[in-house]
Amino acid sequence: MSRHVLILGGHGKVSQHLTPILLKKSWTVTSVIRAQEQVPAIEKLGAGLQTGKLNVLVRSIEDVKSEGQAQAILDEVKPDTVIWSAGAGGRGGAERTFAVDRDAAIHFVKASVATPSINKFILVSYLASRRTKPTWWSDDEWAGAQAVNQKLANYFQAKVAADEVLWEEARKRSDFAGVSLRPGTLTEEPAGKVELGRTKGSRGTSSREGVAEVAALIAEREDFKTSWVDHLDGSEDPKVAVERVAREGVDVAEGEAFYKA
Repeated sequence: MSRHVLILGGHGKVSQHLTPILLKKSWTVTSVIRAQEQVPAIEKLGAGLQTGKLNVLVRSIEDVKSEGQAQAILDEVKPDTVIWSAGAGGRGGAERTFAVDRDAAIHFVKASVATPSINKFILVSYLASRRTKPTWWSDDEWAGAQAVNQKLANYFQAKVAADEVLWEEARKRSDFAGVSLRPGTLTEEPAGKVELGRTKGSRGTSSREGVAEVAALIAEREDFKTSWVDHLDGSEDPKVAVERVAREGVDVAEGEAFYKA
């Protein structure tokens, strides 16, 4: 089934791996980037691919201050799937982190859920974005996650807020999947096998290319439900892992205050 995917944060490293993967499925991709000078880099991602259609849209996600402004972009693009891989990247201080990673993300989540033609929203988050110790992590692994969140306090508060809103808003529609994809420390290693769903711990690496590959596999599946899904490099084939997580209904939001089975 052909899809139209809107990538928010199209110039990011994960997005640049993701774009050609989606195009090779003969899907339409609209990549939102913040600056005109980034256009050639994005257009190059589709060069020589005799498959899907690539559109590039220059918009400032940071300037999206309301659900209505997010809705205007969705109405212009008309996607059926939205993938959020945008972020302030620590630039511009706390104010910018909250403006992009929390507020703009939440505006796009709410607008997407309110748009009947959109049925999937994948938000690239990070492994430690949670408030409660998961039962499947040891105290030491939880301490490791908490150390990350204390070091990146503003980023943690912004990302966990967006993850929570995604889960709660997406559950309002039975025909909508809101998925928080939560990698470990990102690397430039090539994509390989994965540990997906409930990871044994909070420490580990995730290949950016591998995260992109898993995001595309999740986008493709009709049976993926609203959930938080942790990701590390591991020992399971990505396609098998995504199929297993979908079949078993794995959701690592389990244990969080808002969680309902």
